[in-house]
Amino acid sequence: MKTYPRVLAIAGSDSGGGAGIQADIKSISATGSYAACAITAITVQNTLGVSDVLPIPPEIIAAQIDAVVTDIGADAVKIGMLHSSEVIKAIRAKLHELSVGNIVLDPVMVSTSGHRLIEEEAVATLVSELIPMARVITPNIPEAEILSGEKISCQDDLPRIARKLSFGGKVSVMMKAGHLSDRSVVDIFYNAEEDRMVELPSRRVDTPNTHGTGCTLSSAIASYLAQGMDPDSAVTFAKNYIAGAIESGSHYIIGHGHGPVDHFWKR
Repeated sequence: MKTYPRVLAIAGSDSGGGAGIQADIKSISATGSYAACAITAITVQNTLGVSDVLPIPPEIIAAQIDAVVTDIGADAVKIGMLHSSEVIKAIRAKLHELSVGNIVLDPVMVSTSGHRLIEEEAVATLVSELIPMARVITPNIPEAEILSGEKISCQDDLPRIARKLSFGGKVSVMMKAGHLSDRSVVDIFYNAEEDRMVELPSRRVDTPNTHGTGCTLSSAIASYLAQGMDPDSAVTFAKNYIAGAIESGSHYIIGHGHGPVDHFWKR
């Protein structure tokens, strides 16, 4: 009998369907893996923004992880929205207990519409407790500035910041350059396992439909790692996937704000 590459997505729910656990499931499925999930929070959200958040108790989050991994298993884990230190500690303890690897952490802190999604004190817990467990982290520019404590003003800053966020070469870092104003988007991947910088260029697309791009990219990386790809290949395939999803999604209108990417553009 065949088996699926299995990815556990740990993230918040987006009622609008464009980001969060919904984007994770779409991205993992579109890139050829099986998606299971542990929901960390329920957001009241659409393309215009987040209006409310209901946190899920840490023990229920841990129980979801346990239920999935002990039955279905997980070849990779994608982690997204974690709103409190208690949640971060509970997830860390459960993943450590279950010896789960191939962790891709998207350090979600602020939504596309500007709504803060993590408590202030939880950032330090994320850095000390969970990021060191990850194989790959995928910060955008604002997130990298918070994590590094430095202002990022140009493309040339990215390799240095990526190396700084690698915990002394222990964690690979996918630095997303979309918030810069350059005509092209050149993401930087620091492969900590090989001590190598990889440039990943793509054309900048003029579109408001960028809701959930970070969730989608990190989930695709986890999906490809679950399929046995090395980090360079997983990140390159994921970059190509999200670039295509943004391009295809730019031709659609959903909602009145920041619309989603086209997760199934390869259909």
